[in-house]
Amino acid sequence: MTVTNGGLAEVAELIMGSGVAFDSLAIGIGTTNFEVTSTQLNNEYARASATASTETTDTTGDTAQFVHNFSFTETKAVTEVGVFNHATTGDMLAAQTFSAVNVVNGDSLQITYKADLD
Repeated sequence: MTVTNGGLAEVAELIMGSGVAFDSLAIGIGTTNFEVTSTQLNNEYARASATASTETTDTTGDTAQFVHNFSFTETKAVTEVGVFNHATTGDMLAAQTFSAVNVVNGDSLQITYKADLD
């Protein structure tokens, strides 16, 4: 997972009582690793509002969790995910690439993204 500079700046604003909460997931088909200066996915396919919650990994409530079930109307090899603070635009908190998950028309793919903050 790469946490971005833009994401850290937005977290600082949230701590101070301003800013926009991270509430969306995006998936894509890019394979390039992310840098701290990245602002978007390499090749975004879909973005949507996610169900956000806190989970416990090591310390109570230390993990932010984002979940969304994406539906597909075409064949894709999903290889990247990112957390954003808006369902269509906004700042990217973090992103990562992973081995391809192949989907076809009619498939759905539940993405669960966890950010352990300790």
